Amino acid sequence: MLSDRKTPEAAVQLAEAKVAAAENGSMSGPLVGRRPPERKVSVVRWRSDVGYLVLRLLCVLTSVAALSFMVTAMEASTVLIYGFQLPVYSKWSFSHSFEYLVGISAAVAAHSLLQLLISASRLLRKTPVIPSRNHAWLIFAGDQAFAYAMMSAGSAASGVTNLNRTGIRHTALPNFCKPLHSFCDHVAISIAFTFFSCILLATSAVQGVIWLSNN
Repeated sequence: MLSDRKTPEAAVQLAEAKVAAAENGSMSGPLVGRRPPERKVSVVRWRSDVGYLVLRLLCVLTSVAALSFMVTAMEASTVLIYGFQLPVYSKWSFSHSFEYLVGISAAVAAHSLLQLLISASRLLRKTPVIPSRNHAWLIFAGDQAFAYAMMSAGSAASGVTNLNRTGIRHTALPNFCKPLHSFCDHVAISIAFTFFSCILLATSAVQGVIWLSNN
């Protein structure tokens, strides 16, 4: 009789032990899922947040470089047209395409810097860099819009630069980049950084999609 009384009590204690083990993640089996250690999850999230900050920093640097090289693109020289030496002066503000690139680059630099500061402050407070799905959607939309804008600005500026380098066909107008090589070099470098910034913004948008799919 004594063994019969102890049997239900032992069964209850065994069931309670299994429940506690399952809650602590120490029990394994086909019906019990294993949760990853909290330390491992925090390390993965920290690496992701640091990568996001590095990407933002690169966006700031490339957009500022594109802006800086374009606004310093100006030069005076002389060019030979129909046998006459004529003075020429070129400046970025003489082209609407270059002005458009400067405006978009400034907007992207401001956007990237703001996101960098916000993300860095959250990382220092040990909070998630992307706190919610609404925030992730907002960042994704902004990055995608600015990526398209940078692509259009770089393409428009490339057309003007190519015309300066090749001249105009069937006319006596020369290649203006020969006497204005410094100006054209500044513009070319600015356009290169513009497309690089576009790639970084597109990468950030893809990173936002990955975050949304995992959360």
